[in-house]
Formats: sequence, structure tokens, C-alpha cells
Amino acid sequence: MRRKTLLSWSSGKDSAWALHVLRQRSDLEIAGLMTTVNQLYQRIAIHAVRLELLQRQAEAVGLPLYIVDLPYPCSNSQYEVAMETFIEQSKQTGIECMAFGDLFLADIKAYREAKLSGTGITPLFPIWLKPTDQLAREMISNGLRAVVTCVDPQQLPASFAGREFNQDFLSALPEHVDWCGEHGEFHTFAFDGPMFGKPLDIVVGEITEREGFVYADVLPALGVSALAGAENTFL
Repeated sequence: MRRKTLLSWSSGKDSAWALHVLRQRSDLEIAGLMTTVNQLYQRIAIHAVRLELLQRQAEAVGLPLYIVDLPYPCSNSQYEVAMETFIEQSKQTGIECMAFGDLFLADIKAYREAKLSGTGITPLFPIWLKPTDQLAREMISNGLRAVVTCVDPQQLPASFAGREFNQDFLSALPEHVDWCGEHGEFHTFAFDGPMFGKPLDIVVGEITEREGFVYADVLPALGVSALAGAENTFL
């Protein structure tokens, strides 16, 4: 019997590729995507992706979306209470595994394992320790498309915000920057690839700097005029 699995979904390329890898396993049933959303601004924290685009992503990959609402600002204790509640609810619905798109940050992996310990839910890390230069090439060569939504200007020039994650992007990266942005250099929004039933039609809107990060606002190509005047606060 296949184990029911939820995937922690950030909307970025690593989550999308983790989904692609998980779907090739015959022992798992991917039951849905789990995402934390800022209640105040209705965006994914860090990536700053609009809730509407997150919902369109879930529809395009053909999976239900489970949202964990977080207050803003959100303390670590508030985050942990929200996640513990969600994990308990997930266990009651038959979820047996929770998968994450982490690559090589051991402290984050250990944290996730500790929080799931004793819950009856097994943590999975389908792309763990995959060399990031190899992984980035594999993603691109297999048709994954993503746009850079957030840049840490202390690690990467602000001009990289809003660019597509492709071979030209990789070639332009400074030598010290990880090709998958695993040190927080950049974050992405995936809009096409083998994990999608259909691509998302998007455009890049305003680019802004807030709280030390540079954000590119990604918008659905249809309805841009309606959203352009909407609240454009980034986290």
C-alpha cells in the first residue's frame, strides 16, 4: 500500500523538483501540498508569492493545497504551534509522510526531523545532498522554468530579481553563489516543467526593496491590470 505523503511547498524550483522526484516513486501517494501563508498580506513568506498564484500552481500540478495561516509578525513559538496543529490534523487524515525540498542545510533537516519525531509521520528528503550544480542543470534541461522572486543583495546583485532561472542566469551568477540559492542568495517561483499539467502564464511586475531584500512581484498574465493596484507590500 502506498504511503500518503504531503509535500512542503514553497512555490519554488526545489519544491517543484522534489514533487517530480516523488512522483516517480511507486511506494508513495502524493496527497497534497502544504504551504505557510502570511495572513496579513496573503503571500508566501520569503518568496513573497501572491496567494492567487500559489493556488494556480496547485491546480496546475493537480494537487490539493493545504494552507497554514501565520500571523504577521510571527514568533518562532507561534510558528511551531501552527505547524504542530497542522501535523496532528494531517495524521488524523491518514498522512504518513511529509516531504521537503531541502538540499544540504543539515540544521534545517535536523529541525524538521525533530519536530516530526514521535508524531507517526515520517520525514522525506527526496533531493537531499544532490550536488546543486548538477541539480540546477538537470532541472533546466528537463524543462523546469522558474522566475527569481527574491534576492539577498548582500549575496547577489539586485538586478537578478525578476530574471528567469535558466542557463544564462547560471552563467551570470558570481562564483561564490550556490546555483540553487541554498544559502538564501535567491528564491524562485516555478511556473512550468514536467510536474505541471499546464504552464502558468505569468508576468514580472514591480521590483522593490524591503527589509533588506529585493523582491520581484509575479503576476498572472491575465488580470494584471486588476492586480497592479492591489496591495503590493512584500514580507
